[in-house]
Amino acid sequence: MDDAGARKRTRGGGGAARRAERTSLRVDTARFITRNIPNLEFLNDEALAIIEANADLVLEEIGVNFVNNPVALDRWRAAGADVRGDRVRLPRGLARTLCATAPATFTQHARTPERSVEIGGRNLVLAPVYGPPFVREGTTRRYATMADFEKFVKLGQMSKWLHHSGGTVCEPTDVPVNKRHFDMLMAHMTLSDKPFMGSVTEPSRAVDSVEMCKILFGADFVDQNAVMTSLININSPLTFDDTMMGALEVYAANNQATIISPFIVGGAMAPVSVIGTLTQVLAEVMAGVAYSQLVRQGAPVIFGAFVTSIDMNSGAPTFGTPEASQILYGAGQLARRLGLPFRSGGGLCGSKLPDAQAAYETANTLNAALLGGVNFMLHACGWLEGGLVASFEKFVIDADQLGALHKLAEGVALDENAQALDALREVGPGGHFLGCAHTQANYKTAFWRSEVFDYKPFETWDEEGARDTQALAAARVERLLDNYQKPPLDPAIAEALQAYVARRKAEMPDAFH
Repeated sequence: MDDAGARKRTRGGGGAARRAERTSLRVDTARFITRNIPNLEFLNDEALAIIEANADLVLEEIGVNFVNNPVALDRWRAAGADVRGDRVRLPRGLARTLCATAPATFTQHARTPERSVEIGGRNLVLAPVYGPPFVREGTTRRYATMADFEKFVKLGQMSKWLHHSGGTVCEPTDVPVNKRHFDMLMAHMTLSDKPFMGSVTEPSRAVDSVEMCKILFGADFVDQNAVMTSLININSPLTFDDTMMGALEVYAANNQATIISPFIVGGAMAPVSVIGTLTQVLAEVMAGVAYSQLVRQGAPVIFGAFVTSIDMNSGAPTFGTPEASQILYGAGQLARRLGLPFRSGGGLCGSKLPDAQAAYETANTLNAALLGGVNFMLHACGWLEGGLVASFEKFVIDADQLGALHKLAEGVALDENAQALDALREVGPGGHFLGCAHTQANYKTAFWRSEVFDYKPFETWDEEGARDTQALAAARVERLLDNYQKPPLDPAIAEALQAYVARRKAEMPDAFH
């Protein structure tokens, strides 16, 4: 073969290798984000001081209700609170003093140690959608099943930019209500090796979550380390029900992390003003965090804020709005002043489809969460229709876009390579940088690149079926599942988990309500 033929073959082989590299599927998981960019300090010190003073006033004068929970009332009474009926009024400063014993950062351990995450500080941990009873796959919207749940867990395991397996990624309605938490936990524990969340729908289910974690991690390890981060919603305004508080008591007593999160629709469950809503959020969170410390001092806990506004014409919740971002920014500042990790944000939208509305509203929320200092982002991917629907296509679209958050959070490098003076000297006036040594050395990592979106010329795109983003996402869902790799698990542990689940299920009749 002549030299020209050899050169041609070498170029062709290199191109094929590069194409293969671009299309090969990686199953690694990026480390949780550590921000090298500043948080957006949206409110000034005067505004923050007003909110904090008013929240103290709310707790002292109005108080909060702990419903059907005499044990909680006894704990508050012993701590010095004014308890009358279900109403608990906290003397000024009590809640803040109790909150001070919660850690500013903590590690949530995964069964594969390198998948463990650090929650708090400058870090951002990304977890998928939580709670929808419906799923959307293509044009079909239907009730979720356990098979759907397992499919989402597999997609989460295969998604590079997602750090956490989540909790109730969808609600599997084909399994009895009182038994589905077993199957969901088994999916997280066996189909993924990323961190996960426990059940909060009934205190005994929280106990099951802890017991299963003791099998997976070892009882002594669980007692001394957080292996679950679970969501405790407050019945806003200012009400703590016995179901959620019962779950909180179980997790806090066992040193497991909880997210104390008011569930607020502005104008319905909180005032319409930003400052008024933030006052209520702070009062509710401080009461919840303080109570967790009465259960077990030093138990890890996260300051949560899930806030949306309401469409005053239809009554439907709205997402990605300026007011929601303003509340998110302010809540982040309040959390940092309390010295607590912060949860908010996600890929939130009100759209029925993964369309332009979904994209705009999701991008608004994701970017606000990045800039607002969120440490734990629930609903980072897959959310549709105001949280009623978990979408397979939107899951992979959102999970892909989380890579852009990683890139933004890196900030701008200032080292010698980043300054690129050698490239400027090599190219000089009138040249181009495509072939210079600096570009060749850096092109693989210089620019973040979507693994879903189409960057091909029009003619190629048209020949390949003129696929829109939803069609491209459907293809990626199929590809990720085809290449799914189940992480190894000690057979003895898997057998012990199965035995525990079988025994507990046999102890109770099926209940679908």
